[in-house]
Amino acid sequence: MVASVIGFLAGCFSAATYVPQVYKTWKTKSAKSVSIQMFIISTITTLSWITYGIMVGRPPIYVSNTVGFVLSVTQIVLKVKYDRTACEK
Repeated sequence: MVASVIGFLAGCFSAATYVPQVYKTWKTKSAKSVSIQMFIISTITTLSWITYGIMVGRPPIYVSNTVGFVLSVTQIVLKVKYDRTACEK
């Protein structure tokens, strides 16, 4: 039980690392300094952890990484959207 709580907390903090960048990109409508390669790798990583967590039946792993996956994909979408918008200006 304690291990699961620690796992969920660690996962929450890991997923939260994406929030500042996603928020800044959304707020400023600019992603010119964001590395899309980093977020592509992050998306693959979180998807791998989700798969592993499901396979071994560990909710702290797959739940927290699902949040990270969604935020990582969101950042990629914002990067593509705002880079395209910047090129059109």
